[in-house]
Amino acid sequence: MTKCAPQCPACVTRRSALALGLAAVATPAQALDAIEPRFRRTPTPGGSRRIALTLDACNGGFDRRIADALVAHHARATIFLTADWIRQNPAGLAFLRAHPENFRFENHGQHHLPAVLGTGTIWGLRIAGTLDAVRREVTGGAAAIHAATGTTPRWYRAAAARYSPAAIAEITSLGFAIAAFTLNGDEGASLPAHAVASRVAAARDGDILIGHINQP
Repeated sequence: MTKCAPQCPACVTRRSALALGLAAVATPAQALDAIEPRFRRTPTPGGSRRIALTLDACNGGFDRRIADALVAHHARATIFLTADWIRQNPAGLAFLRAHPENFRFENHGQHHLPAVLGTGTIWGLRIAGTLDAVRREVTGGAAAIHAATGTTPRWYRAAAARYSPAAIAEITSLGFAIAAFTLNGDEGASLPAHAVASRVAAARDGDILIGHINQP
């Protein structure tokens, strides 16, 4: 298993992306006014292959198999927690907290809402709808993480990793960096294990991988 870079969370703002020589790409999300920020790190010539592993804990359960494998391989990962997942999984959170050398925690929101304005859904998820709702989602998630772990998150990843441009401005005004990725490891936890393994194995130096640990 390829280890993450020591400084992982491996998530960047547009400004730091430019400083690191990254290229920012925005892709459309359905017909809504939403984008998916993506950043790619320029590989270091002659360097060893390193990826940054980020795992979302949205709602539902806790896949201990993933956590056990990361601990066994001395691999680091950044876990993006929702307040709902924290409330539903006290034992899972206790396991992650017992291994600070492997896991750090960042913000995935209060109720797992895409940071998109307007009405409708993205992949079945109700969007936040307003800037007030985006603000509550971000600050509520951060407060839950601080209360449960004692850490103050600096990075934010919205549900579905989708944002309206105005929502990005609101989130960054609250002091958070937008967490991006370059490689989708499991397509929202929808892929079978062999497909996920193939994607991870094909990761390139500098990739930021997203997966999910709130399964099965």
